Amino acid sequence: MSWFKEWLTPNESRSRRVRRVVVRKKTKFQNALVADTYSFGRCLVLDGEMQSSELDEFIYHEALVHPAMLCHPNPTSVLILGGGEGATARETLKHRSVREIVMVDIDGEVVDFCRRHLTSWHRGSFSSPKLNVIIDDARAYIENGGRGFDVIIADLPTPADGSPVNTLYTHEFFGAVRRRLNAGGVFVTQAGSADLTQFEVHGVIHATLRGAFMTARPFYAHVPSFDVPWSFVVAATPDPVTMSAARIDAAIRRRVRGPLSFYDGQTHTGLFNIPKHIRALLAKEKRAMTQKKKVHFTH
Repeated sequence: MSWFKEWLTPNESRSRRVRRVVVRKKTKFQNALVADTYSFGRCLVLDGEMQSSELDEFIYHEALVHPAMLCHPNPTSVLILGGGEGATARETLKHRSVREIVMVDIDGEVVDFCRRHLTSWHRGSFSSPKLNVIIDDARAYIENGGRGFDVIIADLPTPADGSPVNTLYTHEFFGAVRRRLNAGGVFVTQAGSADLTQFEVHGVIHATLRGAFMTARPFYAHVPSFDVPWSFVVAATPDPVTMSAARIDAAIRRRVRGPLSFYDGQTHTGLFNIPKHIRALLAKEKRAMTQKKKVHFTH
């Protein structure tokens, strides 16, 4: 019997029984594992952390992509930062208005790894003529300037104490992202676990984004393979909180190809209806990450 154990905090872990290890690979940047599990089907694990599972990846990727895309009236150009599985691109390609997607991922070996072993994730999205994959550092790509985008989607690793990825969640980086948006552009990022034992990282990301954009709205979806509610933050006008279920459903019918399994108007209103204790935690967190001011995470 084989088990995959993942530490959530120094005091909590979770274990998944593994039916078969499909492939392991050590790249220049990380350790990658694809394993078939009994409960969640095929799973992608990077540096010992569950990234997504065959059973429920649709929840994460639909939540990340569609609220942001529907906040924009007519998104034609989209930039994806990270997203090596190809599933973020898959969901973005469902939008009829999209003419071009640029996906920037630092680890070309993992992108190739996912292309071969996670076909049910990307479903051929890598072959779309609309998708341009660039192997580069997301920070360098953003900060070096260039053309603008209607929507920018950050599907990047979650920051952790002392991690180099933390620079992708600073006030300066978010400011550079804002400058790469076209007029009326929308930015969304995954923002880590919203579990109360791990909430600190999400609170800091939200506080940092709130200082970089006029509007920064957090929202949450429970992803079973993560064992916790997962958080996202979107910076957009119109404010997604003001968008009714009927308006979202009408936009999906008009603008999105094919059925969605997770997201619709009713789901949208639920995502942005935040419980009182979460609102209190977000209001309490004032720390923002900057290039010079590092935040020490206790968990």
